[in-house]
Amino acid sequence: MTWHTGRLIDHVHLRARNFATTRYFYEHALAALGFRIEQQGQGWFQVDELFVDTADARTVPTHIHLAFQVRDRDMVDAFYKAALMAGGTDNGRPGERPYHPGYYAAFVLDPDGNNVEAVFHGPVRRSADAVRVDPA
Repeated sequence: MTWHTGRLIDHVHLRARNFATTRYFYEHALAALGFRIEQQGQGWFQVDELFVDTADARTVPTHIHLAFQVRDRDMVDAFYKAALMAGGTDNGRPGERPYHPGYYAAFVLDPDGNNVEAVFHGPVRRSADAVRVDPA
């Protein structure tokens, strides 16, 4: 099986308090960025480097800051709108941030309280869209 993955992060693992609600949120918020659920099973799903499963009685949900790189400002705006419509909570409307010139981002809290960001760093040239992984 071939899959594509990012350059720096191998994966981010989130544990969801209410799996169905969390899956709905990510399915719709990430669709606005052109991503879809690639792999799934009972109580888990994966989208690129993002792996989400259900928290059980002994495992609490995680709380992290997760930032998705996007191609332009319109995608930041689309992510923000889709994330709110899918049950996210505003944590910073789309706009320029003081981190560096051209940093345009929006922030939402997912159903488990994770701070999720969509960020456009300004015009850049990438060496590749993704890393292709083919088992030997």
